[in-house]
Amino acid sequence: MQHTILCIDDEPDICDALERLFRKKYRVLKATSAREGLKILQNEKVTVIISDQRMPNMTGVQFLKESIKTHPEAVRILLTGFADIESVIDAINTGQIYRYVTKPWDPLDLTTAVGQAVERFELSAELKEKNKALSLALEELKTLDKAKDQFMILINHELKTPLTSLTSYMDILKETTLDDDQKKYLVRAQQATARLSDLISEVLELLAAETNQTPVKVRKTSLESVFDKTKELVAPLIPKTQKISYTGSDVRVIGDEEKLTRILSRLIHNAVRFGEKDEPIKVSAKEKKDHVEICVENTGSAMDEKTVNYILKPFNINEDIMHHSKGLGLGLSICQAQLRQHNSSLQFDFPDGKVRVHFSLPSA
Repeated sequence: MQHTILCIDDEPDICDALERLFRKKYRVLKATSAREGLKILQNEKVTVIISDQRMPNMTGVQFLKESIKTHPEAVRILLTGFADIESVIDAINTGQIYRYVTKPWDPLDLTTAVGQAVERFELSAELKEKNKALSLALEELKTLDKAKDQFMILINHELKTPLTSLTSYMDILKETTLDDDQKKYLVRAQQATARLSDLISEVLELLAAETNQTPVKVRKTSLESVFDKTKELVAPLIPKTQKISYTGSDVRVIGDEEKLTRILSRLIHNAVRFGEKDEPIKVSAKEKKDHVEICVENTGSAMDEKTVNYILKPFNINEDIMHHSKGLGLGLSICQAQLRQHNSSLQFDFPDGKVRVHFSLPSA
């Protein structure tokens, strides 16, 4: 792309000298009056405008200020004598003037100034395009956020409402006289309905955390209370013979008690499902300098970084680890999303046949 320079000076010889200086590299337009220069600007795309300060009817600063109306993106350079410098400096921001060059100019200085002005124009144009792209991306994100909200409403109403009706009808059926086959089918239907309800709840919980629709209630929280509630929550989900030890219950952290309970419950449930059978699980809280590390440890197989990153993403299920387990692969994603609300994240270590999943929270 060849850039265009407009040179304005009431002395034709000066305009010709400027043309000779720049014509090898740029397309040069000339005007010997401000009026002629403004007329050219109405029909031409111009990158750099070079104007003399002392002209009849309109000064260079006044002309450059007027040029902003048609060419706000053009870069403006003012030619001036030493006697004009003080008055020009006072008015330089009025015309959005990039540089002023004193007469008589040094050809090298002036060509350097114009070259830098062209670079400035190109950078400004590139920035404008990137800002435009960012604005479009922002609008797309807003659309996606709106779609997420609508999706949550859809799940809540269009799926959970009929599911509630189904559950009610099955409860009524349970009270009627059924033969053995009918009872068996009813139990299967109830199990399938309960599983579907759990899956819908998990999707909603993940979306709520990712969109911050359920903000964290950050306060001083006793881990003793979190551990006690976690025990109650996981009890129906794990074998009665499963041994789980809790240490560090006297520690206090800054966090949302309800969300921390759900995070720990999911991590323990995962440890039971995917760890070595009948091996004990350790839940611990250790105070560091300014934070507390909360950890769930079980016996299990090590994973590489790629696998860890994979299973932390929603709907990703690693069959080698999960052994055809039922589910959508949302448990760890929900934990990660809720920890992000606490400015934390899940970390994985694999020391000597153990799996350590841990995260940190500020000390209270």
